[in-house]
This record gives sequence, C-alpha cells and structure tokens, in this order.
Amino acid sequence: MDWRSAIKGFQAYLQLEKSLSKNSIEAYSRDIEKLCQFSDIQNDKIAPEKITLTDLRRFIEWANELGMIPSSQARILSGIKAFYKYLLMEDIIKSDPSELLESPKIQRKLPDTLSYNEINKLIDAIDVSKPEGGRNKAILEVLYGCGLRVSELTELKLSNLYLDIEFIKVTGKGSKERLVPIGGSAVKALKVWIENIRVHIPVKKGEEDLVFLNRRGTRLSRVYIFMVIKQLAELAGINKAISPHTIRHSFATHLVEGGADLRAVQEMLGHESITTTEIYTHLDREYLKGTIIQFHPRS
Repeated sequence: MDWRSAIKGFQAYLQLEKSLSKNSIEAYSRDIEKLCQFSDIQNDKIAPEKITLTDLRRFIEWANELGMIPSSQARILSGIKAFYKYLLMEDIIKSDPSELLESPKIQRKLPDTLSYNEINKLIDAIDVSKPEGGRNKAILEVLYGCGLRVSELTELKLSNLYLDIEFIKVTGKGSKERLVPIGGSAVKALKVWIENIRVHIPVKKGEEDLVFLNRRGTRLSRVYIFMVIKQLAELAGINKAISPHTIRHSFATHLVEGGADLRAVQEMLGHESITTTEIYTHLDREYLKGTIIQFHPRS
C-alpha cells in the first residue's frame, strides 16, 4: 500500500468511525505525513505496512535531531499509534510496530499567563468607537470571562447564549457540550455587540446563528482572533508572546489562585482529566511566601 492511499483511508476512519473534528483529523494527518517524509529519505522508500519498530525508533531520533521538542514528539507518536491501530483493524498489517514504542519523557511546562492588570490593559487598548472594536471587546471579555478555546469562540452560537441566567453552552473537543457561567462584564459586552452592532451586518447564508462575524457577515477564523490579540498586546505595551490560549490559561490561573475548586475549573475548561487542570495550580513564590507569613501559626 502506498502512503497516499493509507493516509486517505486513515482520514476516512477518523471521520466516520471516530467522529473526530476537521482540526483533529488534519493534526493526525500531519503526523503521518512526517513519517511519510522520513520513509522517503531512506535509501529504500519504506511502505507503511513495512515499517518496523526499529524504523519508528530511528524516526524519533530523526525528529529529535531536527530539534523537535519532546511534547511535539509525543503528539506525533500518538498519531502514529492511531494510524497503525487503523492498519491493524483493516488487516493491512498483522502486528503493530508502534505497540512497544515509548513516548519521550515530557516535563510539564507552566503555561504563560497574563496578570489581571495586563488583561485590563489589553481590553482598554480596544478602540470601541469602531464597530469591530465593540466586537473585539466582546471577544476578549468572553475569552477571559469563560476560558474558551479559540475554536469554541469562533463556533459560539446565538441559540446557545442564555444571558438572562448568565450561562452559555459551548461545544468543545469531541463535540462534547458543556454549560459555562458567564460574568456581568462579558454579558454586557456581548449585548452591545449583538444588539447594537451585529444587527447592522448583512449575514451570509448558513452563518445566521454564529455570534461573532466579520464585516462581510461570515465567521471569524482562528488566525484572525490570534492577530487581533497580538495587535492589542502591542498597543497595550505587553511584551509577551501571547495568543488566545494565553487568555484561557490566565482565566484558569486566576480562578485557582483566587481559591476556586479545581473540579469546578476542570468542568469550566472542558478537561476530561483533572491532571490536565492541575497545571494551573502553580503560584508565584511571593504569593506563597505571603500566604505562609499570614496564615502559618509559627510565622
């Protein structure tokens, strides 16, 4: 079997059998493309069903030499394991070469965050005298107020807003829905955008239920949201490489540092495992020092 056919079949399997999103399928496909590139540069091009455990280990060494960090290597290995599981199910291979492949050890990296003051500076940098300014303020308020992933924000629907009871329904990874509380500032910004600005935009067919639109009445891309936040960071004088995910990290960190229950934060973020949420329990040394001095009986 050639690589093109194998990857095409794998994509169909992920879509039809696993019901994965388009973004997830594209990510898995990129992982297998890298293995395909590795096979192409070997003396004898290796077909997907001829790959051995030794080949896969050499592939990991190759990825490491290219400077690929352990977390990226681990993600690619996850895609490769899924690919060979598919080939095994289809009887294209008789044994899984990835079964004994070990993932690289990953150090848990603390995510970048913004302080509450920096979040305010970001929002204050928005020119709300312009129509897109009202929209961008609503975007920032919802990202920070609800801790959404950028894909959840771009897919947010008007029919899933329950602003009278301060909740929104979000469709997360694996098409799983969850209810997320939304605070007063975000509700106010959303109402300004929806009731005063969005109503004047000619909406394209099929996009009528989306909350956030561009001036042409079509959905916003994830790249566009990234660019908006990057420009606002420059205007606010924030010298950090930030993205929409930084806002999500900040939301979770500020909640945990404020004393929020970790299970509640897990639910709001849409994390399947509590261990994913536990990364937000980091606190700076000065905060810890101050807590010890204030509350420890022997201080």
